[in-house]
Amino acid sequence: MDRQPVSTTDYQDYQRYQDYQDGNALAGPLSEIFTVDVTSASGECVTCGLVGPVASLRLYHRAPGLVARCPSCDEVVLRLVRTPRGTWLDLRGMVFLRLPRTE
Repeated sequence: MDRQPVSTTDYQDYQRYQDYQDGNALAGPLSEIFTVDVTSASGECVTCGLVGPVASLRLYHRAPGLVARCPSCDEVVLRLVRTPRGTWLDLRGMVFLRLPRTE
């Protein structure tokens, strides 16, 4: 059986999918915006409908900011970018974000 060589693109894609942290790593950066622990909040992915805690997202930090992807369909759910002029939070990959209620 002849083996096909692995292309550089295939290897880079493999590395990209292996090089992530879980959503718990968002706790620090999101604490600058929210007063509650957002990693325990739950949300629904716009693309596949998976509902789960923010902590279950796959967090990539090599982009110019933080990018959190759905663990089911790999679509971007959340982007967080800090600049000298402000913090940008993009949640358009979520149908909702349900925060835990604090009494």
